[in-house]
Amino acid sequence: MRRLGLRGRLTVVVGLAAAVVLAALTAGFNLALRSSLHDDADKVLAARASAALATLEVAGGRVRSAEAPSRGVVDARIWVYSGSRAIEGPGGPNSLQHKVTLLARSASGYAEDPATDTRLYALPVLDHGQRAGSVVAGISLEPYERTASRALIGSLLFAGTVLLLIMLAVRWVVGGALRPVARMTAQAAASTERDVDHRFGAGEPHDELTRLAATFDLMLDRLAASLRHEQRLSAELSHELRTPLAAIAAESELALRREREPSEYRQALGMIAERARQLERTLETLIAAAQAESSMPRGTADARDVAERAAEACSPLAAERGVQVRVTGPRTALRLGVDRHIGERILAPVLENACRYADRAVELEAVANGSAIEFRISDDGPGVDPMDSERIFEPGERGSRVSAADPLGAGLGLPLARRLARAVDGDVECLDSDSGALFRVRMPFG
Repeated sequence: MRRLGLRGRLTVVVGLAAAVVLAALTAGFNLALRSSLHDDADKVLAARASAALATLEVAGGRVRSAEAPSRGVVDARIWVYSGSRAIEGPGGPNSLQHKVTLLARSASGYAEDPATDTRLYALPVLDHGQRAGSVVAGISLEPYERTASRALIGSLLFAGTVLLLIMLAVRWVVGGALRPVARMTAQAAASTERDVDHRFGAGEPHDELTRLAATFDLMLDRLAASLRHEQRLSAELSHELRTPLAAIAAESELALRREREPSEYRQALGMIAERARQLERTLETLIAAAQAESSMPRGTADARDVAERAAEACSPLAAERGVQVRVTGPRTALRLGVDRHIGERILAPVLENACRYADRAVELEAVANGSAIEFRISDDGPGVDPMDSERIFEPGERGSRVSAADPLGAGLGLPLARRLARAVDGDVECLDSDSGALFRVRMPFG
């Protein structure tokens, strides 16, 4: 049974149930038919006995026939007894005569002679309330049994035919119902790990199987989204780590190409250390974005604390460039809907970008705006050309007003900041400004 498929198991189960029902119906039909034939035989016997009794006369306690015995009466198996003596009756085997005699003495009732397959019925002949004799009628049961046997054979053949038709119908119906499952199985077997957009496409859900297909499609959507997320993360890792790694390799090769002064080696090592820190920040930001996109529980943080920590992280660069960073607001405590380190990693690259290109001052202001908290970062540097307001968020791209000789600008900070902000339902934008650059960082309320 376990080796059979679902279609085979359902066919067998329904076939067994149908066989039990048909067997019960066939047995009931044949039992009812035999009972009906038995009753019909008894009615015929009673009618014959009554008809024979009507032809008898009783005089002086003796029974005699009012009519001369005819060949039809003899063939009709009618026995007439006066007292215990048979005065009329057909011949027959000894077993039958013995049964007739015993039944005649009992005056009334039924009896059967299995040897001749004959059923007997006796009626008493009364004379003023006293039994003067008996009339015994007999009938052969062979026609009735032949009818019952034929009916049994016919009902068995009919039940078998019906059972076969039921099993064929069940197999056809179940096969049609499971055909979509077989089709989905074949589609799933034919799909590959690269076929992330494959769907079963069973149409609008209207029954159990189409709802199952729709559920599978939703599951495949989630799996495809997860797979694309992993692929995007891998691509971004390879793309965004290439620049700092290439810079580290290039700086190392330049330092080793010829003998240098200790100060030159120190400068090269400082450059390598800065690129390594940039590489570390890139990795941390990408991992934080991946965690945020994976629907992991988010924490909360104080907006002022996040702003001050981001400013503190950029203080070495600000001191090196002679830039003053000022943090203002908010007037009341505001809670971000992200962890402190996530908020800091979103703000720090934008703030670092402002410190790198500002002349003297950078301002970081936090305000509440509707359902989000906004951080406005402005500087007094060359600003961003309106044509570059979106291009600068592409990995490796920098604004046209920025010097191409900038040794530390890799064009990764702003793209990573936007990626992480959007992962937590926020955003990073470059706004138009009359003087310097102006960036707006939005994060959800906690």
